[in-house]
Amino acid sequence: MRITPSILNADLAGLSSEINRIGDADAIHVDVMDNHFVPNLAFGLPMVEAIRRSTDKMLDIHLMINDPDRWAPAYAEAGAESVTFHVEAANGPIRLARELRRLGARAAIGLKPATAIDGFADMLNEVDMVLLMTVEPGFGGQEFLELVIPKIRRTRELLGTRPIWLQVDGGVSAKTIERCAEAGADTFVAGSAVFSADDPNAMVRELRARASSQCSHSKFVAS
Repeated sequence: MRITPSILNADLAGLSSEINRIGDADAIHVDVMDNHFVPNLAFGLPMVEAIRRSTDKMLDIHLMINDPDRWAPAYAEAGAESVTFHVEAANGPIRLARELRRLGARAAIGLKPATAIDGFADMLNEVDMVLLMTVEPGFGGQEFLELVIPKIRRTRELLGTRPIWLQVDGGVSAKTIERCAEAGADTFVAGSAVFSADDPNAMVRELRARASSQCSHSKFVAS
């Protein structure tokens, strides 16, 4: 069970210190938004390059942008270990996934809440992770959408025993993470739940423990 806190909810004035407060996190989740694909503007390649210089933790980049076919490879070249692009925005998702892998990054696809996974079942072998949005993308601190739980179950069914991570992003907290884990998720983006806690690192550990307590699907979860 992997916890990847989103720095969208961190104190950006002291970002290096904020990252140091989550030493037990499995990765740093960085949301890149272009104010076109989603109604918000955040971060970008220079920020990712700066974060790369300040930490050796895995960087999990989530591109909520138009034209990821053009922009996504640069994030792999900048040293990000995982790059997620949205299937709703990509023109050639298989080609892009292969290019990210060629550059040494894990390739991942992201789906908005209303996008069904079944239409992408045939390309799952081309990716290393599937990210399911459990809120409408664009802003942190939103309420978890229960309607996505069946999609988590369906995605886990499609993935089977393949070594592909299943990530959920949006509204993940101590109140919701167990339901996501029970449905089949094994990687969790938590932003406000972590950085609003008195001890963010303790919250990382609590979330992991709560998720692990529900891993009845453990025979399907890849290491």
